Amino acid sequence: MVRMSVAGVAGFILVFIESYIVMLFKGYQTVEFGGISPFVSVWAMNFFLLFSILTQVKNWYLDREDERAENYSDERL
Repeated sequence: MVRMSVAGVAGFILVFIESYIVMLFKGYQTVEFGGISPFVSVWAMNFFLLFSILTQVKNWYLDREDERAENYSDERL
């Protein structure tokens, strides 16, 4: 649930960061998304990208904790 919330908010922020980068490169003053549908599509792509990254980070962290627990128990014996 936390991953979904973070990915949703960060995906929304990422849309504006991407738009700002495009405006800088192309020299535009504004960006027209063409309606709500393309905006939501970009937001959804960012959401799934960030959600997958956060899932991999979570899995890495849990695996790392398991390895530390195993190493700790081996040292105690």
